[in-house]
Amino acid sequence: MFEKRIFIDRTAEKLTFLMASLSCILLVIIAWGLLKRSFPIMEEKSLADLLLTSSWKPLKGNFGFLPFIMGSLYVTAVAMMIAVPFSILTSIYLSEYAGRRIKNAAEPVIDLLAGIPSVVYGVWGILTVVPFVKYLAGLFGVFTTGYSVLSAGIVLAIMIFPIIINLSTEIFQSIPLELRNASLSLGATKWQTVKFVLIPKAMPGIIAAIVLGLSRAFGETMAVLMVAGNVAQTPGSLFDPAYPLPALIANNYGEMLSIPLYDSALLFAAFILLGIVLVFNIISKIILLRITRNTQ
Repeated sequence: MFEKRIFIDRTAEKLTFLMASLSCILLVIIAWGLLKRSFPIMEEKSLADLLLTSSWKPLKGNFGFLPFIMGSLYVTAVAMMIAVPFSILTSIYLSEYAGRRIKNAAEPVIDLLAGIPSVVYGVWGILTVVPFVKYLAGLFGVFTTGYSVLSAGIVLAIMIFPIIINLSTEIFQSIPLELRNASLSLGATKWQTVKFVLIPKAMPGIIAAIVLGLSRAFGETMAVLMVAGNVAQTPGSLFDPAYPLPALIANNYGEMLSIPLYDSALLFAAFILLGIVLVFNIISKIILLRITRNTQ
């Protein structure tokens, strides 16, 4: 009986190790597949020409990805600047201030936001956000069609609200009640307890939630494609159109691939997208490790 239990335990250990290894191997396979299909354009063009030039004319053999990279960064930055403060404050309210009725009413609504298809967000963005941004730009004397960095950022921010709010709320709720009581017993107010005790304690988890939202925002395709404007130029302001990398791939892959190097260029764009998301996650992991060491 004892030998059987040992055998089952070792089998479970090896099986879980295999599953974890397969997850890592899958990432390597995806990256290698994209890189291999990107070799033709990388042999013809230098990385400087591909990453640092703005000329996108496939018929003439010009594949400058700078406008698409900058478009992705601008749209994601706007979305995060809107989403992070709103989401963190909402999670603090739900976990520390809201009554049971408000929590029970808010949680299904937040979950519903997470389940709405991105194309629905895109349609809503066209009907509501784009006209609003056009009107807002008019107040500043700026002409725009409304299809812009700001429109895409607003739509993306709303799409990532549920991810950051749900994770942050769970993190705050997982903090032991004793820490709150100890702070309050020393004379701290509710907000002082949140600011000086709960937020520092929850910071590693909050950063992890923000990074998950960032990855979702950076890789979002359909909603951004519908409201960003899709003009292959580097945005000069919030009211200028943008053309993020996911929209470039979704718009063009499968069409006009008879153009030399076009297929390779789009797969190189996918490789860039994967690389940027990996860099974001590695940086966040380093930050989490440093914060964890400082709090120990």
